[in-house]
Amino acid sequence: MHAQGTAQRLLSGVIVPAVTGMDSDGVPSAAVAEPHLVAMADAGVSKLLLLGSNGEGPLVPTADLDDYLGPVIARWHELVPHGVTVVNVTAAGTREALARARAANRAGASGVAVSPPIYFHHRDDEVVDHFRRFEDCSLPTVAYNIPRYANPLTPSVIESLSTMTHVVGAKDSSGDPDILARLVEIGDQRAEFAASAGAEAKMLQALEAGAVGLVPGTANLAPVLALELLDAWHEQRVSEAAQLQGRISELATMHTIRPGVPAVKAMLADRGLLTPYVTPPLLGCSDTEIGRLRNLMARFEGDLLGRSHIS
Repeated sequence: MHAQGTAQRLLSGVIVPAVTGMDSDGVPSAAVAEPHLVAMADAGVSKLLLLGSNGEGPLVPTADLDDYLGPVIARWHELVPHGVTVVNVTAAGTREALARARAANRAGASGVAVSPPIYFHHRDDEVVDHFRRFEDCSLPTVAYNIPRYANPLTPSVIESLSTMTHVVGAKDSSGDPDILARLVEIGDQRAEFAASAGAEAKMLQALEAGAVGLVPGTANLAPVLALELLDAWHEQRVSEAAQLQGRISELATMHTIRPGVPAVKAMLADRGLLTPYVTPPLLGCSDTEIGRLRNLMARFEGDLLGRSHIS
């Protein structure tokens, strides 16, 4: 069992699911990531989720992880001495996920996040066994529920996770209030378990339901909105919290223009913080998409990291 406080340390507060800096070939590059890391640290961010869905995680080959994770995690600890880095190690198979967990351990990560396996539909007992095998990975494990891309955490699987002391919490990106309630209930019964939420349109709802942390992809661009939402919630400034939730939801409409990581990277590139490159088979945004995204970003100029480089 991990030291008391691990669940809160890994999952409370605002955790930015960081995009992955890449070169023009779609290979992860710590040097490319540097300006974005500095900007996030300067904005008050202390916790990162690396290689999640916003980080193109399962698309990044395991062979590329050491060269990227080691320098990025070391740099984050220079910028934020008590910072937290959780690495998503999700893969199609358990052996591959464990190999990625070993890379995260070598890099000095604070913990790993792992979803049920991707691609195949698995029985609940197979998913439970997948999580059980992380008991010996040497890092605390966060269960990652993202049914859009992987087998969902079912009530039966969640019940089994509640008995695994190496699983210190869950990141729930489903937006399903019943699933979040089950995860929160485990935390109510077990000190070393906590839940964070990643559904951006339901951040405030998740806090009200008992989530201890927020993991919004839009925080790559505007972490101040999420940080202020959390502060307003804790200080019971209800009206302000609702207004901030509205702005986060509005910013998230960027994904109706171009879904996913390419939109975030394009706008970070506009602000001088990252290259727009994505890993194959993803493609960058079109000129039309970039134009529409810029029009949306103009409404958030005071909230965004960096400075607009639009001429």
